[in-house]
Amino acid sequence: MKHRCHLLFTLALVSAAHAQNVKRNLPYAEPAHERHVLDVYSPRDAKNLPVVFWIHGGGWQAGDKSDVKLKPQIFMEKGFVFVSTNYRLLPDVDMGTLIRDVAKSFRWVQDHIAEYGGDPKRVLVGGHSAGAQLAALICTDDRYLKAEGIRFDVLIGCVPVDGDTYDVPAIIETAETRLRVHQLPPRVNGHREKFGNTPEKHKDFSAVTHIARGKGIPPFLILHVASHPDTSAQALRLGAVLKNAGIPVKVFGAKDSSHVKLNDDLGLPDDPATKALFEFVREGVAK
Repeated sequence: MKHRCHLLFTLALVSAAHAQNVKRNLPYAEPAHERHVLDVYSPRDAKNLPVVFWIHGGGWQAGDKSDVKLKPQIFMEKGFVFVSTNYRLLPDVDMGTLIRDVAKSFRWVQDHIAEYGGDPKRVLVGGHSAGAQLAALICTDDRYLKAEGIRFDVLIGCVPVDGDTYDVPAIIETAETRLRVHQLPPRVNGHREKFGNTPEKHKDFSAVTHIARGKGIPPFLILHVASHPDTSAQALRLGAVLKNAGIPVKVFGAKDSSHVKLNDDLGLPDDPATKALFEFVREGVAK
């Protein structure tokens, strides 16, 4: 019965898609690399709607903006314009360049989203896995958006989904201690290498490093898999630092889920994480 309800729900979304506009592979940088592109999903006759800016996962080495499942349709039904962006990947570029790509994509949204019915002054940033780290970082380390001439006051919220790198030194220590205790070989190209292989870079690429009062950091909803020790610990760590800085934050642990399932299920009826998400969204947009 539950499967049939989900099937009917999906069919309804497909039908509703005919009332929506989708523009794919819009370039956001010049000269444009093949991954300097984004997709925009707009309800028909959209005008001055809040915007979701979504960052895909894939370990900073893979993934694509098309991996959004139900999210565009659900957000459009809720009165949003939805943007999903690509960015260059490791090892073709370093982590700093990759993050600056995301910021350039956000700049494009500021300049052009009104043409697609969106309000550039009301943007919710979200992402899954590696995208969760990127979302959390650009919403806490204001240097990336400032370099593009953007202030935090355009952000209405941040929703990182099951990230494990809001505190990079902590996850490196956790992972390497686990391997050492169990007498396993070191990982090849693990977090230590991906984030620049120096303690200074590891700290600088951690969202928790940059959280402080008075910066205009937006409210956070941190979604994680309740049974996953690493993403749970990182979610609680990020939540605690935000709370100590006086920034509104909710941490939601999804039960009976997994790293992939939590992201894929966002938008399904009766999904607890989806309910937490749209409760957070309603509160943010109402302000």
